[in-house]
Amino acid sequence: MSLRQMEYFLTVVEESSFTRAAQHLHVTQPALSHQIKALERTVGGPLLERLPRGVRLTAMGRAFLPHAERSVRSAAQARRAARAAAGAQGGELHIATVHAIAVGILPDVFARWRADRPGVALVLHEYATTEALEEQIERGNADLAVGHPPARWSGPVVPIGAEDIVLVVPFDDPLAGRASVRLQELADRFWVRCAMEPVVEGSPFLDRACARAGFTPRTVVRTEHTSTAVRMAAAGVGVAAAPAHVVRGAVGEDCALLTVDPPWRRELAVFSRVALTGAAAAFTELLAEARRTGESAPTSPGRPRADCGGPVQVMP
Repeated sequence: MSLRQMEYFLTVVEESSFTRAAQHLHVTQPALSHQIKALERTVGGPLLERLPRGVRLTAMGRAFLPHAERSVRSAAQARRAARAAAGAQGGELHIATVHAIAVGILPDVFARWRADRPGVALVLHEYATTEALEEQIERGNADLAVGHPPARWSGPVVPIGAEDIVLVVPFDDPLAGRASVRLQELADRFWVRCAMEPVVEGSPFLDRACARAGFTPRTVVRTEHTSTAVRMAAAGVGVAAAPAHVVRGAVGEDCALLTVDPPWRRELAVFSRVALTGAAAAFTELLAEARRTGESAPTSPGRPRADCGGPVQVMP
């Protein structure tokens, strides 16, 4: 069984046609059919059912498909990693993350990488949820992921610091001049909630936190993206909880930020299916350095430094 045979198989599945797959692969149709038959002999049975108009997977084909996809992706990842490690022109490093981290943390890091390593291009894959991020990195769709540490992960996980979770209110809010607020003071407020809000022991984090403070949050709007929740809060729709880095990096400073007393923080990490070497290790080091520098930077009252998904720690 060869990698080329699996690539041919995947192309036939994607195109649903031997003719279109042969054209895409720039091979003759008999040559393509020969390679697929050789693959089927190796696995011990038919993977594809030839139909008058197209093809479809057999039961064996459906079972074989995800493993073939992973093998082909892993081979492509190995080629990228080798070229990137050597600094070869055309080398690529594929990075996966959620939208909030992509807009709030990575732009400055990408700019520094581009200045230092112009021969190694960065390819960014953005996902809406932490669950989708972990699934896609497990399937080999990227070389590394930047996000909140997975609860269960067999590969390397490298901590890169934490993000501060803050509350967002408009400038004309009575609390806007303060640096921090206790959650009990917001019992009568409306809230803008994000779909990526973390779930802790089966309950959304904000529900649990507010219950401990003696009230139930009154949700007025639910959004898909953290940056949308921040914009809604800045307009006065309701209070939103978000990482401070999203407010700075994605939305600008047209709203007031309040630290919760006691503070809320979430750990961040780089994780991968395989050992972080070459360009992947260099990018991880650069990102960790940038996070250390950012966390040590001073902040002004009412404008502290900080997605809504993964465990949140209430710091004493």
